[in-house]
Amino acid sequence: MKKKRDGFTLLEMAIVLFIISLLILIIIPNLTKQRHNVNSIHQRAMVNVIQTQADLFENETGYPASNLEQLYDKQYLTSSQLKAAEKNHIEINHGQVRKN
Repeated sequence: MKKKRDGFTLLEMAIVLFIISLLILIIIPNLTKQRHNVNSIHQRAMVNVIQTQADLFENETGYPASNLEQLYDKQYLTSSQLKAAEKNHIEINHGQVRKN
């Protein structure tokens, strides 16, 4: 008569842990790379938003924006946009937006 087997053998557990370890080794570097990609996309998007607002400011006033605070004071940027731009070291130079 066969005995009913409960649980897993040590070999089965070792194989499962090995597979999980491999998956973790594959996933973690990709997560770090994706986080870097997301940050660079966000920075480019912020530059585009601020450039659009600087262009709108120039079209409406007739002269280029000189700095981010001017756009904020004239309500072309929100406080969160201003903080994000300062955090990402985005500047305006003669109406052109660039990241330092």
